[in-house]
Amino acid sequence: MAETRSDLTPFLAKLDASRTASLALAGATTDRKNEALLAIAETLRSHVSEITKANQADLDAGAASGIGEALLDRLTLTDARIEALAAAVLQIIGLADPVGENVRGSTLPNGVRISQVRVPFGVVGAIYEARPNVTVDIAALALKSGNAVVLRGGSAAENTNKVLVGLIQEAVASTGLPAESVQTIDDFGREGARALMRARGYIDVLIPRGSAQLIQTVVTESTVPVIETGAGVVHIVLDESAPVQWAVDIVHNAKTQRPSVCNAVETLLVHAGAAERVLPAVLSKLSESGVTIHADERAAALFAPTVPACEEDWATEYLGLDIAVRVVDSLDEAIRHIRRYSTRHTEAIVTSDLVNAERFLNEVDSATVMVNASTRFSDGGEFGFGAEVGISTQKLHARGPMGLPELTSTKWIVRGIGQVRV
Repeated sequence: MAETRSDLTPFLAKLDASRTASLALAGATTDRKNEALLAIAETLRSHVSEITKANQADLDAGAASGIGEALLDRLTLTDARIEALAAAVLQIIGLADPVGENVRGSTLPNGVRISQVRVPFGVVGAIYEARPNVTVDIAALALKSGNAVVLRGGSAAENTNKVLVGLIQEAVASTGLPAESVQTIDDFGREGARALMRARGYIDVLIPRGSAQLIQTVVTESTVPVIETGAGVVHIVLDESAPVQWAVDIVHNAKTQRPSVCNAVETLLVHAGAAERVLPAVLSKLSESGVTIHADERAAALFAPTVPACEEDWATEYLGLDIAVRVVDSLDEAIRHIRRYSTRHTEAIVTSDLVNAERFLNEVDSATVMVNASTRFSDGGEFGFGAEVGISTQKLHARGPMGLPELTSTKWIVRGIGQVRV
């Protein structure tokens, strides 16, 4: 690690403790890890008032500093959201433990047996902002996959994360696993975040979640290997054959069900052959829900009120009640638009044409590609992972929603009885 100044001694001590904890976790049985997860779920449920009180302090500070509605929504932990977090932890208990899974293997002609098995990374680092749910999600997934985790949750959620990490540590320790299996470095502020990015040898992999700026900073400045989770400039294409009711329901759900998250739709592309038939109903439903429509000239001619769309709109992740709308002349033009402006997160098409559906699935190069479904399904919980570490938009190691297997690497096991190579 490049930074070794004396003021980072406590920081390095935390990372050393995480490394030691990772050794205990790597050898922990599935039953022991599940016991820790059960303790976490129970302590979340029994400390709701303590969590929401800390969260309210963060919300008040966030509102006073003007962080915006999207971040305030992500920052909020209600009783229902805490219960959902606890339920997700319980769901992870029921998932298969990836550690020790035999990926592939063979026996050589001389009898040497070779197998590739899944193993934990060791110590996982996470840098994120205004997302206290991530504290629980990543901690639970890391524990089940045998990893220690070091969290930098940012100043916006500092009070909430402090309480959550404390509760998680108590729960983990009560089952005989090290409390240091889950640690926060929020006390070290931005300097701690920078040091974490340079903690090669202490941190095995670093996962950023947050704004495009935060993710880009981690990707470009980190000397630790990074799994990039990307911003969501998400598209829905309404094909020429799109059924009107499907289009209305899917677009409305993808935009308004929770607009502040990365799998909410941001750009709507409508085939010219369907625009007059489909677009007024789709945009009317959005407008009724308070969505501001940034329309190109052809879309604006079919519905009012709208605001004129500009070049910047096509590349914007609004994270709120705004949507960009463009009429295109063909599926080819829609795919070209996606290739130019997409962040490779999630794209969907609404169509009754099987050929166009398969073309879209094959030719659109994003982590998740959908036919006739809301983009809000692009989520680890919805995919059955219990929770997610994030949604990877890169192609190496992991892509799309990341669950337990994505928090493991592999190693080769070779067993012989005295064989030598000739």
